[in-house]
Amino acid sequence: MTRNRTFFWAAAIVAAAVVILYMMGRPPICTCGSISLWVNEGDSPRTSQMLADWYSPSHVIHGLLFYGLLWLAFRRLPIELRFLIATVIEAAWELVENSNWAITRYREATIAVGYTGDSIVNTLSDIGMMMLGFWFARKLPLWASAMLVVTLEVAALIAVRDNLTLNIWMFLFPTDFIRNWQAG
Repeated sequence: MTRNRTFFWAAAIVAAAVVILYMMGRPPICTCGSISLWVNEGDSPRTSQMLADWYSPSHVIHGLLFYGLLWLAFRRLPIELRFLIATVIEAAWELVENSNWAITRYREATIAVGYTGDSIVNTLSDIGMMMLGFWFARKLPLWASAMLVVTLEVAALIAVRDNLTLNIWMFLFPTDFIRNWQAG
């Protein structure tokens, strides 16, 4: 598969996700009416509405993990096809994450009490972050990819008392001790 075809199919996957999110009622940009590059708080109403926030590193980690898992499971497939599979998985996750069921679950089980879902621009950024992580994993040695995962997890943990690991844990197994610690 050529680079142009890979780019075309990746763009088509992302475009389909945008259309579905729009049909689900997700706002294109923050309902506050602005777009910012970065939101530094983990619990701001603008979190998950702008281009990047402390949850963006978790999507880079998705890309690193998808690369590794797809290499283990399908190493004979061309890298372009594995990249497209990763893009489909990430886009599907974004659709699930922005479903009413998942938004309600985040509000009930995690510290994201005011979570309303992602804006479409944030979702596009999240998918782009996964793509960046996939590219990093392809270019970096395994030890460097592992160190990047640890660094991103620790940085988010220190900054906002949350990260991919805790996010998954609290979504699946809400724990009062962790919720209280995260709330400060």
